[in-house]
Amino acid sequence: MVATKAPEDAYTAEPFVPGRGGLTALRRAAAECRGCPLHRDATQTVFGAGSADARVMLVGEQPGDQEDRQGKPFVGPAGQLLDRALAEAGIDPSEAYVTNAVKHFKFSQAEPRKRRIHKAPTLRETTACGPWLAAELAVVEPELIVVLGATAGKALLGSSFRVTQVRGTVLEEEIHGRAERLVPTVHPSSVLRSDDREAAYRGLVSDLKVAADALS
Repeated sequence: MVATKAPEDAYTAEPFVPGRGGLTALRRAAAECRGCPLHRDATQTVFGAGSADARVMLVGEQPGDQEDRQGKPFVGPAGQLLDRALAEAGIDPSEAYVTNAVKHFKFSQAEPRKRRIHKAPTLRETTACGPWLAAELAVVEPELIVVLGATAGKALLGSSFRVTQVRGTVLEEEIHGRAERLVPTVHPSSVLRSDDREAAYRGLVSDLKVAADALS
């Protein structure tokens, strides 16, 4: 008898992405995604949230601990800081579509009851999840993408992306077959880790003001 490979061994979400339907259909299908091994340890898929008519899409790295438990993106401390920075920059957080390059929480855990420690997804894992991000972009068709951090930038713009080189600028690139405008900035979690949190926060707001101006 020939052993069959598990779908996650192929490292692509493509077979799980529906050929038609809006965000509701995508979210329902993503809940069953087995496109890479990350689904095994995560509590649930954390799909994007927001309106299909959103003018701006914010793309982060992956869900964190709170997002994994609640099933919604950017609901933890980094998300709260992001909402505050968006509002200060002149972008209504409730009118943005927020998502992540990777839809499952990747973590390490010394013991079952110990705190789960975030681990950065690999390029292979990020690439496997790419079809979901492509599908979200196709449905929402945002006027602008705000790229939050290096992992999101590499998922959208390739492995040579360096957030420090292009943050706070408006880029024009072809992403998944569509001409897109993008404004890269740091991930809000990096602000929380910064030694000078106030300066890091002001830098984030400054970048987001560039995004707000690009939308006006």
